[in-house]
Amino acid sequence: MTDRRKILIAGAGLGGLTAAAGLLQAGHDVVVLEQAPALGEVGAGIQLSANASRVLIDLGLKPAIEAVAVRPLRTEFRLHDTAEIVNVIPLGEAHETRFGAPYYHIYRPDLHNILVDAVHAASPNAIHLNSGVRGYAEDADGVTLTLADGRSFRGDLLVAGDGIKSVVRAQMHGDEPANFTGNVAWRVMVPRDRLPENFMDRIFVNWMGPRKHMVVYWVRGGDLLNFVGCVEKPEWRETGWAVRAPWQDLKDDYAGWHPDVQTMIDAADREACYCWALNNRPRLPYWSTGRVTLLGDAAHPTLPYMAQGAVMAIEDGAVLRRALELADIPAALKLYEAARIDRTARIVDESTEHAKLYHHDTAQAFRDAFAAKDPAKDRGLWLYNYDPLTVPLG
Repeated sequence: MTDRRKILIAGAGLGGLTAAAGLLQAGHDVVVLEQAPALGEVGAGIQLSANASRVLIDLGLKPAIEAVAVRPLRTEFRLHDTAEIVNVIPLGEAHETRFGAPYYHIYRPDLHNILVDAVHAASPNAIHLNSGVRGYAEDADGVTLTLADGRSFRGDLLVAGDGIKSVVRAQMHGDEPANFTGNVAWRVMVPRDRLPENFMDRIFVNWMGPRKHMVVYWVRGGDLLNFVGCVEKPEWRETGWAVRAPWQDLKDDYAGWHPDVQTMIDAADREACYCWALNNRPRLPYWSTGRVTLLGDAAHPTLPYMAQGAVMAIEDGAVLRRALELADIPAALKLYEAARIDRTARIVDESTEHAKLYHHDTAQAFRDAFAAKDPAKDRGLWLYNYDPLTVPLG
């Protein structure tokens, strides 16, 4: 590392905290500014493929993750009404052997807590709550971040991990509204004890049908079943992660689907069904200026159809840390951006395309589509084998 820097991070989400943990480990001074009054994450599951889990393992977090995560055996792509399996991606030992790190399913709040603990262990006062960002000003020597309440922080570098509605991105590129894709996602957690015994193996299932699909998998050691139902619903107008929606609407959206799908929906807490709009943004021409850079959804918000949104933010943090060890800040940010911008753009584009892959109208259309594009082979060639800890920079 060329020297010790003071690094400001806007946002204490998964991306910001992963970056903070890595930068603290590398010996930097880190200040994390979070707008919320308390730390927490939405109650949803996320998937950590090898390209992300190897970063978290490098941070020393494997024991904490394995205490709460699930290692799925495989992904099954099933037709919505017959449960016919049209494709399988091996996970479990096969994934770890091929790509060098485990594949985990984990409850998002559990991972968030693990990262908070890692940051606090390295620097107990690093995270500042009630610290929403208003704007920034940079000069040749550093950057000053101004908060909504008038306070300001000075640092050598500002990393914006403040999400799809990023204030820093808006200042850097203009305040362009996010684009609603016409798709929404239902989010429901079902406790195991509400489901029949031996309801589902330790697998990931993607139920696919006309104009919608549903992904389901176990988290929290198998105590909770996470399901996310993605539906084409262009009339939806609500925004936000915590918008409750009527259980009956969820039931109606999946009318006629397989009995296993009905069992999950019937077991859901009818007062805890959430539905959020799926938004994206156009590709940015650049992420960085001299002393400021973007990370995660602030740089490349993506649809959830490849389960890589959080993974990309984790990759970002690892690559940024390495870049800062190689050069002064302006040059390091160029290395970071050059290593990340095309890969993340491909993730965004292919995630959008996968909405079509999962939403065909007939069984034969699904069979033909998966025969033409095998996700297991395709992802193995370029996605999961990526190593943020060793990928060439410069």
